[in-house]
Amino acid sequence: MDLLGTALGATLYSPATRPRLASDIRKQQAAGVVSMVLCLEDSISDAEVPGAEENLVRQLGRLEREDPADQPPLLFIRVRTPEQITDLTSRLGTAVRLLAGFVLPKFTAAAGPAFLEALTGAEVMSGRRLLAMPILESPELLHLESRAEHLTAAARVLDKYRERIPAVRLGVTDFCSAYGLRRTPDMTAYDVHLVASVIADVVNVFGRADGTGYTVSGPVWEYFRAQERMFKPQLRRSPFSGRAEGLRESLIEHNMDGLLQEIELDQANGLMGKTCIHPSHVAPVHALSVVSHEEFSDAADILRTGPHGGGVLRSAYTNKMNEVKPHRAWAERTIRRAEVFGVARDGVDFVDLLATGMEGEGE
Repeated sequence: MDLLGTALGATLYSPATRPRLASDIRKQQAAGVVSMVLCLEDSISDAEVPGAEENLVRQLGRLEREDPADQPPLLFIRVRTPEQITDLTSRLGTAVRLLAGFVLPKFTAAAGPAFLEALTGAEVMSGRRLLAMPILESPELLHLESRAEHLTAAARVLDKYRERIPAVRLGVTDFCSAYGLRRTPDMTAYDVHLVASVIADVVNVFGRADGTGYTVSGPVWEYFRAQERMFKPQLRRSPFSGRAEGLRESLIEHNMDGLLQEIELDQANGLMGKTCIHPSHVAPVHALSVVSHEEFSDAADILRTGPHGGGVLRSAYTNKMNEVKPHRAWAERTIRRAEVFGVARDGVDFVDLLATGMEGEGE
């Protein structure tokens, strides 16, 4: 399940109201999207829900009929209520085979069991295994006086469903909403200290490397068009100089420099993949998920010593120490990422990966 959680990559959200949803799914699959969430929750109004459900059932049925042998991206439905899980499973009929599972909103120890029990019922009904991705976004998970208690309680609820949880997702927009906050395109989630603190606590509870943890996905980046900025761009000029200066200007123009910095901070803070609301965000997430040759070299050296090895190794790049026991969990995680996204050749850096990845990005 850890490998699947890593493989989700940039998970693209789409409102279930889109009239050409089946075509959109095919288009994004061709553009490299690995996982999608078809949303019946916050992306649509309350009044749109019945129509969105009908559209979702119709579009997935069309997708199955037009190419019954095709395997689309991993498709998840983000529901509002537990009852929608069994209801939609029934209404989808044979098209349920296209579903990987469901996204469970506002997951807490109190609300979560009903969703997970409905998932079990849907599995029995459909005769197939279904996955669940809970979203941590409720105020009680954010408020200081209740955070630790509610996070640990939610983790206990998930524990018996571990083999059905590829990732735990973060609802940072809802966390900001609880305090009337919204980060600008000049800022990452980690610049909003209230949000950064809850991300740290979520990783502390759900992201442990001792076998009890889950893949925790990165928060959504909200911006995809040029915005007036107050601060300097966050991309240095020198890595792009002489080979990809136009790419740098394009990234800055569309506020991608903030996204790139947030992806790097996600990874540094133990998060993997990202929630995306625009196709242009997918290529940067995947490009920066590729393991560098240096990372791979260090990880392979650490793991080569075996599980009972120890000591300190000089990196093959002669620029750091690799302490075998403390760095082992990092090395295992890095090799898992390499299995999914590959390893860059020696001398290939993030600019090369971005330039290649963004050549075919979707609109």
